[in-house]
Amino acid sequence: MIEKLNIVKQRFDEVNDLIIQPDVISDQRRYIELNKEYKDLKALMDEREKYMRLTENIKEAEEIISDGSDPEMTEMAKLQLEEAKEQLPELEEKIRMMLIPKDPEDAKNVVIEIRAGTGGDEASIFAGDLYRMYTKYVESKGWKHNIVDFSEGTSGGFKEMIFEVTGEEVYGTMKFEAGVHRVQRVPQTETQGRVHTSAATVMVLPEAEEFDVEIDPKDVRIDYFCSSGPGGQSVNTTYSAVRLTHEPTGLVAQCQDQKSQHKNKEKAFRVLRSRLYEMELAKKQEADAAKRNSMVSSGDRSAKIRTYNYPQGRVTDHRINLTLYDLSNIVNGDIQKIIDELRLAENTEKLKENSDII
Repeated sequence: MIEKLNIVKQRFDEVNDLIIQPDVISDQRRYIELNKEYKDLKALMDEREKYMRLTENIKEAEEIISDGSDPEMTEMAKLQLEEAKEQLPELEEKIRMMLIPKDPEDAKNVVIEIRAGTGGDEASIFAGDLYRMYTKYVESKGWKHNIVDFSEGTSGGFKEMIFEVTGEEVYGTMKFEAGVHRVQRVPQTETQGRVHTSAATVMVLPEAEEFDVEIDPKDVRIDYFCSSGPGGQSVNTTYSAVRLTHEPTGLVAQCQDQKSQHKNKEKAFRVLRSRLYEMELAKKQEADAAKRNSMVSSGDRSAKIRTYNYPQGRVTDHRINLTLYDLSNIVNGDIQKIIDELRLAENTEKLKENSDII
């Protein structure tokens, strides 16, 4: 363990020197990447410090015990040794997890797209419930979110909702939500009291920086149109809404949330970049998942990942066979326990892959 941590310290010192070099500071992309690496390595260095202190305490205590000339000191050393040996396995496990190579996407902000699937009006209502669940979770994390575009359902909820989330390690947390979510309940529109099954699809796109995806302006058709929905007097009177069509791929991104055409265009370009970036990322994730037979983070958009069963008050995540009878809290944004279990499953897979390194 110490040998591996010393290799990490060598890299930490190297990065520490690099981020103050003028040529690195002037290269925005490299500077951002090195800053992220520095932050991750610094957290590992703090744990290394604790580990070195703990192993030193064990060594000192063992020397005092083997000497045995001072009974009082020997007794204290035994207590110190017992305490240090109790703490060591937990710290080693934490460091092992931290030594797993980090996905560079994890630190990115995200664009989340929720679309009503099968189930008519009830699917739109469920898409609205998912949006509410995520915004409550996002607020509990201290992150920020704002709407990019939406299309309302006929009986409430949304046919489609696209919003951005910004904060710390957002993609690394929210990526587990991508896939098909299913709800089983008696719809508001049902008169016979029968349980229906409806679905909504969630996509989580890491927000691409300009240097991640270069878009040739000649490849993009820009259309301006009037906004629809709430927004005051400017709605339906000014051409503030923007639709972008990336002609080589046929991808479309639009934004009508802001009153300013310029701001809508800026947001739409962010979404377009993220969709182009995600296309490449999905290919990579599928290849990785095939390699390790993983369902946790496979990039498979069509996979049914979770069921929310209202009559039984349960939520089941099918990827890890996790069932929780806590539906009311979960739909109110308390999804951390599910995310923690999914992250643990993914990290366990990664540990197996990297067992020769860690």
